[in-house]
Amino acid sequence: MKRIIKYFTIISFMAIATTNLFGNPFNSKLTASEQEKLDKGEVVIKNIDYAKNMCLNGAEDEICAKIVKNVKDFNPKYLAEIIQVKDYKGNENLPQKMAEILNNIDDYAGIPYWSERNERYYDLYSSAEIVSQKKEENKTYINANLVMEPFGSVQESIVCETGKDYLLYTAENTNNLKYEGITCVGKNKLKVYIYCVHKDDKWIIYGIGGVNAPHMPFLTERIRTSFINRIKTFCSFVFTKI
Repeated sequence: MKRIIKYFTIISFMAIATTNLFGNPFNSKLTASEQEKLDKGEVVIKNIDYAKNMCLNGAEDEICAKIVKNVKDFNPKYLAEIIQVKDYKGNENLPQKMAEILNNIDDYAGIPYWSERNERYYDLYSSAEIVSQKKEENKTYINANLVMEPFGSVQESIVCETGKDYLLYTAENTNNLKYEGITCVGKNKLKVYIYCVHKDDKWIIYGIGGVNAPHMPFLTERIRTSFINRIKTFCSFVFTKI
């Protein structure tokens, strides 16, 4: 009898573990307290600095593997994750809804951004416009010009891919970004990924953004605060609109 009980206990544990792994594509870098917040529908924001600290499980699916590989290859020096879990029921068209928000570049202008340095709100982007746009099958390609003070014009290449049960958004800068005349972020060194995927009865929404910028005397903390907070602000804007 003890052996039978032990056997069924092990089988039950394995079944639960398998279900959790499928429904929650994260590794041990996601803490128990962070998981509790996600279970409550709250947004979890993590300052992780380096790719090795990512909580996304690259073995979960092909897109997770792609994001993890791209971030590691990109080798950012400043990195942040933004995560939320939503019920599938009542949100069946979430990828399409997110695509509408993400592809509406005009709405990027005027997103409120809190400046820790000046303790006041500014516009994340003072202006935002589409330079070119095309659609091929389930992908929308956008080249946009975003003005983000004090760094000036940020030329972005954006790809938004949608399917019935997922969305993948990628954005990266295609020009050098300068602060007071000094190039602080090179071309293709500022990247953002947002992945929304249906797992079991939930939507997993995962955002990650980072900057591969050199650690420069007197500017390191300014760069970290400015860019990472802006990435978090943008992702939070999208998450709250859905």
